[in-house]
Amino acid sequence: MLNSYDTTFIDHSAVLGDGCTLGFGAVIEANAQIGPGCSIGHHAVIHAGTQLGAGCRVEAHAVLGRQPRPAATSTVRPPAHLPPLVIGEGTSIGAGAVAYAGTTIGSQCLLGDHAFVRESCTIGDLVVVGTHVTVENEVSIGSHSKLQTGTYIAAWTTIEEHCFIAPCVVTSNDNFMGRTEARFAQRGGPTIRRGARVGANVTLLPNVEVGAEAFVAAGAVVTRDVPPGKLVMGSPARIVRDVPPSELLEETEITDLLNAP
Repeated sequence: MLNSYDTTFIDHSAVLGDGCTLGFGAVIEANAQIGPGCSIGHHAVIHAGTQLGAGCRVEAHAVLGRQPRPAATSTVRPPAHLPPLVIGEGTSIGAGAVAYAGTTIGSQCLLGDHAFVRESCTIGDLVVVGTHVTVENEVSIGSHSKLQTGTYIAAWTTIEEHCFIAPCVVTSNDNFMGRTEARFAQRGGPTIRRGARVGANVTLLPNVEVGAEAFVAAGAVVTRDVPPGKLVMGSPARIVRDVPPSELLEETEITDLLNAP
């Protein structure tokens, strides 16, 4: 059933599937495509061209598909017009969450309250992006990964499948912190390989790689690559021991990953 209120705006070119519901003050712009059975909360804004799969739930005041508007001093310039935001079926978008155009979010994901996802990101299926998480531009997050409350994911970070990122983890992508021209050739976010776990309040420096099934203990500062299957801790992080076989995702599969060149 589609609720109709005087305060709701639906562009004539938008397409809404059967069984959708809209809250007070919802805005759906031109050429948006809303799949069957979606629920759009009060004062949510669905920008032009945004695509939602069947059964998505969008909570109050969420903003989906907006185009970026960088500051005059920004050194990163996205394309003048990005393709629409695409969200897979069954995904839930929390209250006040924002996701930009040019991004793809998979099926059965959760974007927590006041989470923020920038442009040109790719998020797989069954991913949790927790409350107050920030995901900057051109980030890739693999299926089944979980980013807990307050995590900051810097631009150009890669997180593979089945990773766990604990609360308040901070990643970085610029060793020069905005000074010298050398930063443009060397900047880049961390790479977190399949099945790795990163503990609360960890800091990952630019371009480091956390290997498959590695474990980074809470509060560590990672300044160099972490080998696959190793537990590291401290500042700077150092290897302490192997991750126990009982904690590996799938022992036979991960053995191949650890032995890879």
